[in-house]
Formats: sequence, structure tokens, C-alpha cells
Amino acid sequence: MIGTEYYAQIMQKIINDFTINIATANGTGSQSANLILLNALFRMGTHASGKNLFPSNIAGLPTWYIIRVSDNGYQAPGNRTHIQVVMNIDTWNDDIEGLEPGTVVISNADIKAPVNRDDIIHYSVPMLSMARKINPKLSKMVANMIYVGIIAEMVEIPQDIIEDAISKQFNGKQKAIEINAEASIAGREYFKNELNKEDNFYVEKRDKDEKQFLIDGNEATALGCIYGGINMLSWYPITPSSSLAEAIDKYIPKLRLDEEGKSTCAVIQAEDELAAVGMVLGAGWAGARGMTCTSGPGISLMSELIGLAYYTEIPSVIWDVTRVGPSTGLPTRTQQGDISMLYEASHGDTKHIVLIPGNVDECFEFGWKAFDYAEKYQTMVFGFTDLDLGMNLWVSNGFEYPNQPLNRGKVLKTQEELEKIENYGRYRDVDGDGITYRTLPGSGLEPIVSRGTGRDEDGVYSERADIYRANMERLKRKIDGSRTDLPQPIMREEDEQELGIIYYGSMENTIQEIDDILESTGMKVSQCRVRALPLSPEIDEFVKRHKKIIVLEINRDGQMYGILRREIATELVPKLDSVAFSDGLPPKADEYAEAIMAKLKGFDI
Repeated sequence: MIGTEYYAQIMQKIINDFTINIATANGTGSQSANLILLNALFRMGTHASGKNLFPSNIAGLPTWYIIRVSDNGYQAPGNRTHIQVVMNIDTWNDDIEGLEPGTVVISNADIKAPVNRDDIIHYSVPMLSMARKINPKLSKMVANMIYVGIIAEMVEIPQDIIEDAISKQFNGKQKAIEINAEASIAGREYFKNELNKEDNFYVEKRDKDEKQFLIDGNEATALGCIYGGINMLSWYPITPSSSLAEAIDKYIPKLRLDEEGKSTCAVIQAEDELAAVGMVLGAGWAGARGMTCTSGPGISLMSELIGLAYYTEIPSVIWDVTRVGPSTGLPTRTQQGDISMLYEASHGDTKHIVLIPGNVDECFEFGWKAFDYAEKYQTMVFGFTDLDLGMNLWVSNGFEYPNQPLNRGKVLKTQEELEKIENYGRYRDVDGDGITYRTLPGSGLEPIVSRGTGRDEDGVYSERADIYRANMERLKRKIDGSRTDLPQPIMREEDEQELGIIYYGSMENTIQEIDDILESTGMKVSQCRVRALPLSPEIDEFVKRHKKIIVLEINRDGQMYGILRREIATELVPKLDSVAFSDGLPPKADEYAEAIMAKLKGFDI
């Protein structure tokens, strides 16, 4: 136990500003307990976010759940742990060894392992023994709710809030609700009667927007796809995208049944990734809104048919929930390592539309917009998220539902419409925007052509050099034409316009903390979040206005930095520099801030 004098020196009252790290073993039921704790903090009106770090293979391996509570709204994991729960003997020593002095350790006394630190605050609790008294058969799972009760009493989360969160988690399963409520009360009573509070961590209730709720990015995307009119989902399981497909399937009975109770969306689990994307192309060719979801390894396998979609101009949608590569990599860790691959997927000269949401509200928005863009531009459209955004819970302010009709693009539905177009050809650009007109199977209109080899404007086979070049230039013109139509970058600029940071995707959840760290040193920092590829012309203007630009991203090689160097005006390239980092974990603000400051040494800002 920490000495009184040392405690007085290092401890101050800390309210709604701490990080909890819960170390357990996979498959022990800890996830339910952790989500209950997160939901309770959310119901208190605090800005709380959770990160689930779980193994990719078998039950029993280590897992950690990190909860950040911040009145500043910070959602990154934080640069240190304030409250450490140790429940796993396999990681026990490592979990304790690296803690800073003054950290609170809540340990399971039944494990009989030492806590050899005299500079920490240690609460030892016989969690398994207590759980056995509540339910011997489920004691290993029930023990997790003991530490929830301990933490709740320690930081002063009311019991009614905990029990509301329990009811939500177990949703009508009365026996489970009763057992877990009893366990949380047992933990609370043990702390109250057997331990002396030596820490200074507290939770205070804040005003909460009743419209706000917690949702993960995959579920938000799934809802967006449903509201976007998805007709066919084909998918092959892969972490971390599987829950996106499962969420679409879950909501179909609620949201996508016709008057006769029949589903208006087909869901097919394909035999592999190739089959999945092939079905998407078939759906798009037939006039349906088809989609698949996958991760990096799946995109690699799909590349040939992605190129076919681009060249034959078949509307189609793929959501890539990125994990760590290359190869199998780290399936349950996060990264922004696929952005270059998506932008130029397949062989030859290709360029694809990529939508990049930065929060769950945009996951919903881009979920439905992806289909509109795919049909408007008659092309493959990618949605790009990552495991952190896709599988963890985030606060949503409520979705803005689409209030406009579906954009089906240049589809000819009647003979009269067809005859109005002079010299119609499937690949003839009559409007000058690179987007041609198409007819659909079953409409009775001719011709219905999609050719993946050399072809002329009528879709007739051709290997003439001039025809090939003209076709490729048209495809480029078509995709380039989307630059001002796609979601435009979000900018937050300082009047001084000294340092500009360009970033994208889930870095949105860390950027403000990075900004605050930098500005505490006297810097003036502007932000620009890229939300789509190809890049908006506004990016060039942002770079022009600032002395120095740092491109932040969660990968090793600075992939967006490379895209920017190729696409912005040549004279602007010297302004750019890259800070790219990836270890599989969600980004920590202090690591990126330090890397930025290192890049700026000797630069006049």
C-alpha cells in the first residue's frame, strides 16, 4: 500500500479524467462487464470511450479493455493507465510492472499472485470466491461484475445507473440481469466495508444530450446501407468486417420487408471473397444495389474483379474495415494500411472513389451515399474504415436520414428515353462528363453490353490504339469529375495559418488532443480532414494557405502522403511532410504530437 506522505505529494482530486485498463482472458465473459461499465459512464453524461484489444485465435489468450473518461472529449487511449484491473495470471507481471507511481491496481486475490509495488494503490479483492457464493457454475463470468461494482463504488457511480446498464446489456434476460446486479452490489459492498479509499478518482454526472447513443461503426454503416437501398449483400466472414454484414442481416426483418412480409434485400454468405464480389458485380449489372464487406486480405483476392467493375463500368460497393497487414497480419488490431490499395486496386491504370468516414455519424451517411455515387458514376465505390472505428463503441449525435430520392444515375428505362440520345452507344460520352448511359436487363431495351476487353463506344470488340486511349482518358475524366461532388474536407483553421495537419478516418478521434498538445507549446495548428478520394481541389488551397503541412496517418509508409505528393500542384509538394506510425493499437495523441514536433525542429513556426 502506498505511503501516506507519498500519496499526498502525488495525488490530486481527479474528476472525469482518467483511463481504466482491464486485463482479462478471452472467453471469460469480461466483454459484457466492460460494456456495462462503459454504458454506465455514458449514462452519467461523461465523455467515455472504450477500446477492445482482443486476440485473433483462441479463448484463453490475453485481452484488454481500455476505457478513457475525459471532460475534454478526448477519445484516444491516453498516454498512461490510472486504474488497472488485473484478472489474468499470464499477463499479471507485465500489467503491473509498467504502471506509473500512484496508479490504482484492483487485483483478483484468488489468483494468489504478488503485487510487488510499494508506490501504487492496491485494492485486493477475492473476486472468484465472492462470485462462487452468487453462482458457482458461472463464477468465472460473474467475477467480472465484481470489479465493475468495485470501480462503481470507488469512483461513485450510483447503483441505479449500473443496473440500468446491466438491463440494457442483457435485454430482457431476467436471470442474467439479477445475477449480474447481485455481483455488482457484492463488489460495491466489499469496497465499502473491507477497503479504505486511498485514491482520488471520481466520476461526476454531467448534462447528457438525450439524443446521443453509443454505436459501433459497423452497425452505423449497416444502417446507412439499408437506408441507401441495398438489394443484395454477399459476404465472406473476415475480421473485422463480419459484424457489418451481420448487422445488415439483423435489421432486414425490422426495416426491409415489403407489404407481404418478404425481404427486399437478399443476403448470401459466399464460398469465398471472389464469389462475393462477383455477385456484387452481377447485381450491379442487373440494376440492383449490391455490396460486400471485407478487410485487406479480401481486397487482395478481389482485385481482378475490382478492375473488371472499373473497366466495364458496373456500379458496385465494397466496404473495407481495415486491419493490420500485410498478409494475415494482426487480424484484431487496427491500421490505415489499405488506402493506397483501394485507390488504385487491380492491375493497369485504375482510380477508384473511396469514401472515408471519421466517425459513426459519417459511417451511416456514407453507407447510403456510396450507392448513389456508385450508380451516378457507374463505378466501384469503396467505403474505408478500420477496426477501431468499426468494432468499438462511439457516441453518436443522431443520424441525418436521407431526404432525397435514390440517385440511379444515367439509366435509360424506356424506348422513348433511348431514342432521345443521338447515336446511342453503351460507352459513348454524349454529355462530355465521361459518364455514359446504360440500359438494364429486363427492360426490353437494346443493347445491354458490358465488355471487359478492348471495345469501342458501341461496346464492340476493338484493339485499336486510339480507341483504347480515348476510353481510358474518358474513365479518368469521369472519376476526376467526382472531386467536387464527393464529401468535401472538413477544415478548422487558425488565423495565423502556420502549421496545417492533414489527416483522415479514425484519426478524427485523436486529432483534437494532438492539436491541444501542440498549441500548449505556442504553435497555431489548423486541421484538414480528408473525407474522400480522389482529392478535393480544396486540399490544394489548404496547402497554399499554410507555411508547413504534416500528413498524419496510421500506417508505416505514409500512404496518403504519397497520394498527396502525386496529386497536388508540384510547387506545393515541398511544404509536405509525413508523420506515419502503426503498431496495431489505436493512435495515442502524445506519440503523434512528439513526432510532429520532431519534424518541425529548425522550422520557423
